[in-house]
Amino acid sequence: VQLQASGGGAVQAGGSLTLSCAASGFTFDDYAIAWFRQAPGKEREFVAGISWSDYSTLYGDSVKGRFSISRDNTRNTAYLQMSSLQPEDTAVYYCSAIRGPYEYWGQGTQVTVSS
Repeated sequence: VQLQASGGGAVQAGGSLTLSCAASGFTFDDYAIAWFRQAPGKEREFVAGISWSDYSTLYGDSVKGRFSISRDNTRNTAYLQMSSLQPEDTAVYYCSAIRGPYEYWGQGTQVTVSS
């Protein structure tokens, strides 16, 4: 089982990035996908999630209206489109695949937003 998060980098405030989460080793279609982030010295924070069934989405309050989660089951990949990035969005971003008691995590990708 593997979740490979990628697409992080350094951007200026107001910029955009798209993160990818490539999955392998399990039936991607059957799992909800979520993005979390963790900034230095802070707890892990829920960012966004997308269901496996009807692709319904959920967002953390701090990213609503700026971030968009999607998935492409044909590519076993989920995405997080981030726009209007702010310095407070700086964190390591992790993707997770969840189905009932089963939960898989990727290794994280760093996003750094400068003012």
